[in-house]
Order: sequence, then structure tokens, then C-alpha cells
Amino acid sequence: MLDQKRTGYFEGILSAILNTVLFTFKLWVGTATGSVAIVADAWHTLSDTLTSLIVIFGFWASSRPSDKEHPFGHGRAELVGGICIGILLGMVGINFLQDSYHQLKSHESADFNLTVIIVFSISVVLKEIIARFSIHFGKKFNSTSLVADGWHHRSDAIASALILAGVFLGKYFWWIDGVLGLGVSILILKVSFNIIKDAAYSILGEPASQEFLSEIQALAKSIVPEIEDIHHVHVHRYGDHIEVTLHIRLSGNRTLKESHDSATRLEVCMKENMNVEATIHMEPKYMDEESVALDLK
Repeated sequence: MLDQKRTGYFEGILSAILNTVLFTFKLWVGTATGSVAIVADAWHTLSDTLTSLIVIFGFWASSRPSDKEHPFGHGRAELVGGICIGILLGMVGINFLQDSYHQLKSHESADFNLTVIIVFSISVVLKEIIARFSIHFGKKFNSTSLVADGWHHRSDAIASALILAGVFLGKYFWWIDGVLGLGVSILILKVSFNIIKDAAYSILGEPASQEFLSEIQALAKSIVPEIEDIHHVHVHRYGDHIEVTLHIRLSGNRTLKESHDSATRLEVCMKENMNVEATIHMEPKYMDEESVALDLK
């Protein structure tokens, strides 16, 4: 049975090989036909290879143990690499945006043939299959990098489908290749923006989702029923390693040991059920921010 690390490696390696082969054929037919749209799509496919290598690197980095310099592990190395890939991908998109504009301006058309139809039909099918594989296991293992890579594959499948449409319409409209080139270039820029945005948001820090908070609430109520309130939940993600700090209010007059035992039970259960490292601050039922402020005066 595949575990998360093996699945990540398998998807990344399979994707890198498949995309490199598709890139070679697309670049060949694009150069032969003089199609800027096909050449742009070829480089879009190669960008999938780069993001798949990031997936492999991310799973490798996340599995490395923490050390003195990186006490929370190395999971964010994947995010830094993602930003670099996003920037490079954006440069590719801008370059082909310019090429498409110049092709339209000079009224150049492309000469499509049967080879283009075969290569891009195969590309659409294979890319959609690997997209579904990546998204399925990404959701199963709660891996954002696998889900993102899956959508990157799907964007390439859509771009290839657009090229196929252009093949059949090209004989009627000379400008179809240039317009499709613009479309694929914009798609590349959109993927680039999303990669950079998602990685940057994760590095800067994101609030806990309502689904995540509800999961904590439900777990706390089932394990430690004396908890009356959970607040000040802060989530810090380091790749697969997640640190959570939160405050809990406990009912009744409890000793320090009883309160500590309740907090420890919840920390252990969050580790076992949610795979997070929790640090819990305990408060008595009557404690609130106003009373704390008054006590400090």
C-alpha cells in the first residue's frame, strides 16, 4: 500500500519522465510547423516537469529530521523552491506573450498536420490521467503540493485541448495560432501567479481554516469534556510538520495537575488524530482578557 512519501516520489518521478517526453515531441512539432502556440505549450509542459521535481524535493526535505538550525524541520524549503519556479514560469509566459503578439502583428500562420493531432490527443489523455491521480492522492494525504501539481497537469491538458481546436480551425482563420498562443501564455502566467501566491501566503502565515478549527473543537469535546472554550488558535505550517498553539478554558475548580493532565491528553490526541504538534495554555473558567488586565494593574 502506498504511503504519503512513496506516493509523492512516484507521482513526481512519473510526471517528470512523462512531461519531458511530451515536451520533446511538442517542441519538435511546434518548430516544424512554425506554431508559436505549440512551442509555448511545449514549455508549459516542461514547467510541469520542474514543479514535479519540486514535489520530489518537498517530500524529501519534509522527511528530514529537525536540527539545531531548523528546529521545526525543513518543510518550507518546498515553498521557497515553488516561488523560484513560479518566477521562471512567469518569464516564460511573458516571452511567449510577446511572440504571439508579433505573430499576429505580422499576419503569420502555422502549418498544422496529422502529427500535431496525434501528439496533442495523446497529451490531453495522459495529462488528465496523471492530474486525477495527483489530485486524488493529494486530497487523501492532505498534501497541498500534490493537489497543486495535479491542477498544473490539468492546465496543461486544457492548453493541449485548445491547440487541438486550433488545428481544426486553422485552415479557416489565419490568426488562430497567434490567438491560441496568447491564450496559452496567459494560462502560463496565471499558473505562475498562483504558485507564487500560494507559496508566499504559506510562508507569511495563514489563519486556521474553519474546517481545521471545527476538527479541533470536536476532538476536544470528545476527549476532554471539561473544556468549555477554545480560543487563540495559531497554526504554523512547516511543510508536513504543523505546530499549533491554543488556549483552553476548563470548567470547575481543578488542581494544576488535573488541568495539566487534561491539556496533555488533548495534545496527545491531536498528534495521533491530526498529526500536529500542539502547545496548550490552560485558563480557569472565570478568566478573560479583562480580568487579566485588571490583575496586572
